Amino acid sequence: MSGVCGCCGALRPRYKRLVDNIFPEDPEDGLVKANMEKLTFYALSAPEKLDRIGAYLSERLSRDVARHRYGYVCIAMEALDQLLMACHCQSINLFVESFLKMVRKLLESDKPSLQILGTNSFVKFANIEEDTPSYHRSYDFFVSRFSEMCHSGYEDPDIRTKIRMAGIKGLQGVVRKTVNDELQANIWDPQHMDKIVPSLLFNLQSGERTESRSPSPLQASEKEKESPVELTERCFRELLGRAAYGNIKNAVTPVLMHLDNHSLWEGKTFAVRCFKIIMYSIQSQHSHLVIQQLLGHLDANSKNSATVRAGIVEVLLEAAAIAASGSVGPTVLEVFNTLLRQLRLSVDYELTGSYDGSTNIGTKIIKAHEERQLQEAVIRTIGSFANTLPTYQRSEVMLFIMGKIPVPGIHLTLPSSDSGPEGTRMIQVMLLKSLVQVTAGFQTTNMLTALPSSFLEPLLSFSLTEDPEVRLLVLQILLSLIDRHENRPKFANMSSISDISVLKLKVDKCSRQDNLFMKKHGQQLYRHIYLGCKEESSGREHYETLFALLGLLSVELANEEVVVDLIRLALALQDLALSTDEALPVYNRCAVHALVAAYLNLICQLTTVPAFCQHIHEVIEVRQKESPYLLPEAVFVDSPKLHSSLDKVEGSVLFLQSKITESLGGSGYNTERLATPYVPQYTDEDRLSKRKSIGETISLQVEVESRNSPEKEERTPAEEITFETLKNAIVDSVGMEEQERERRRQVVEKFQKAPFEEIAAHCGARATQLQSKLNQIFEITIRPPPSPSGTISSGYGQSQSRSVPIYEMKFPDLCVY
Repeated sequence: MSGVCGCCGALRPRYKRLVDNIFPEDPEDGLVKANMEKLTFYALSAPEKLDRIGAYLSERLSRDVARHRYGYVCIAMEALDQLLMACHCQSINLFVESFLKMVRKLLESDKPSLQILGTNSFVKFANIEEDTPSYHRSYDFFVSRFSEMCHSGYEDPDIRTKIRMAGIKGLQGVVRKTVNDELQANIWDPQHMDKIVPSLLFNLQSGERTESRSPSPLQASEKEKESPVELTERCFRELLGRAAYGNIKNAVTPVLMHLDNHSLWEGKTFAVRCFKIIMYSIQSQHSHLVIQQLLGHLDANSKNSATVRAGIVEVLLEAAAIAASGSVGPTVLEVFNTLLRQLRLSVDYELTGSYDGSTNIGTKIIKAHEERQLQEAVIRTIGSFANTLPTYQRSEVMLFIMGKIPVPGIHLTLPSSDSGPEGTRMIQVMLLKSLVQVTAGFQTTNMLTALPSSFLEPLLSFSLTEDPEVRLLVLQILLSLIDRHENRPKFANMSSISDISVLKLKVDKCSRQDNLFMKKHGQQLYRHIYLGCKEESSGREHYETLFALLGLLSVELANEEVVVDLIRLALALQDLALSTDEALPVYNRCAVHALVAAYLNLICQLTTVPAFCQHIHEVIEVRQKESPYLLPEAVFVDSPKLHSSLDKVEGSVLFLQSKITESLGGSGYNTERLATPYVPQYTDEDRLSKRKSIGETISLQVEVESRNSPEKEERTPAEEITFETLKNAIVDSVGMEEQERERRRQVVEKFQKAPFEEIAAHCGARATQLQSKLNQIFEITIRPPPSPSGTISSGYGQSQSRSVPIYEMKFPDLCVY
């Protein structure tokens, strides 16, 4: 009988005999290496037999699994791994099918050890680069099974950790095997990403919970090797790093859905960590795609709770900080438009108390403090985005935000709300706070191009509002725009120190562009500083900010002409504090006196004119002895020491215009201009109207020529032309040109900022006057004929003169020749 068996065994195919010989009698002895080498040599010599070897090995493995002979299972998988690593011929595809069939068999097993064994074999296979492509291979089962292993809930924590790590490694192997192979099923399809990404995030999240238990250092060092967190993060980064432009959305969308489904936005920490991994892993030129998806998700959650929206905004803030400069992408203004829209919605929710504008039973109750936190987060995010932009784009964003600020009586560019005037005021404050963030650290060499009139004029108009918070925000924005050498912190404390060198101010020579900017906008700035000091609701912060503004103008944009104007402005403010007509409170009058003292003390030391400095220091010394309540050290403190009445403020405690003019005149300053008191010009801008009138397109010659109308002309007697006459004409022409430019500026400003009704009434009056003059001229040239027919009677019995043109009159024959 044994002879018959031996005979039958000899008739078996050689590849089967070689496969059988690698299995020892005792599985604990392991693979028979000598026979394994023979099998490998045979497979390399006869590659056409490789698929049969694989099929037979698969058959044996399936039988051993069914019989629970796990030792032989391990030997079979080891043999498969060695054959796979050794053979790279064209026939390997059929062998791979047998291999994957065996791996699938192991993964379907309930034994954790077999699942881990199958996963390790698959990972080895994933690292092999195949010479020939495969058209029919599918990895759907492996994606599903490895994802399931990532969520393993096995009772033993150690085994559970090993299973989860095996699942993570398996997903990493699938990604490596398929991501660069165009012939494979696209791993970036949503059906696969919706399994892979949540599985990775689940392990990241569970790792955070494990770390929060704070194990001992020894335990931590042991667990680090076993913890799946680092492996998960490495796998996630590898996945994102391989994502091309068109695959970013499919990779990020499951992250957003996972954070939604598990309410992870509210905690912020895990969401921020996820998107930090994303932003650092993807290619830098794709960063704006992630930001756009976050913005779209923020819009989709616009009616969700404030904590959820705040979490998304915090993630945006971190993403913008990580993104490279300019990575916001081509739709820069759309980014800011979305954030401003969320700001407006939050204000509406806070004031109305519900997400749908009603207070019906069942609607969500709004928590005001949560909405405030969201608003602050949005404002910080706007500033973070702006910091990534170049200067020219920041200027565009500043203009864009300025156009969104609502003005009473003007059409709003943001969606209207039912929150009324209070909502308008709040959105003004929020948008101005956004501008404060955008302008922080703003640096420009050309103030004219960076701050066009279309931005500066509306901004200055808000400094005239009655709301002190709005005025303070406007002043802070101006400080950020003007400060180009980081001098602003040095003016934080207003004082009358005798030596300003301790401030270490950075003063550069005023450029030509700066001179042009001050010529164009200087008078506007002076006027708004004056009117800001005049406001009764101005407090300590306002006056300190106004002092900083005056100081920055002096060190950043001042030439001799600007210095003269600033000194005139300071003296005008002193007169304002002395005036009883304005009915300013005692604190405001003392604050203005203190502001003037501090500023003149600063400007006199910047000009370095000894006589000027002497006069200023003498007045300050007198005030220190007799009237300390007129100095900043006594006024701008927590408990100011004020005098009950300021009626006796006179004499040596005041800065005298005559002495200042005399002291500066000797140093080449324009004494005539210094001697002229500063008077602010009140315009229609006080009504806070940004409306553009049609006056921009109407010729302004009507106003200009009105000065030269015939009724105002006076014949001057002829005078003798001498050298002195010509000399005086040349000298006076400079002043006349300046007056003419100022008059033209006033005319243009009137037509730009006056309401349409006022311009229409003005033009109508001019037209009526012109028509009356024409009628007078026609009455002179056209007379009624002396004939009786020249008088006709009207229907009411009154006689009227009928005008007949000269060419229609009938003259006597004696008069015609």
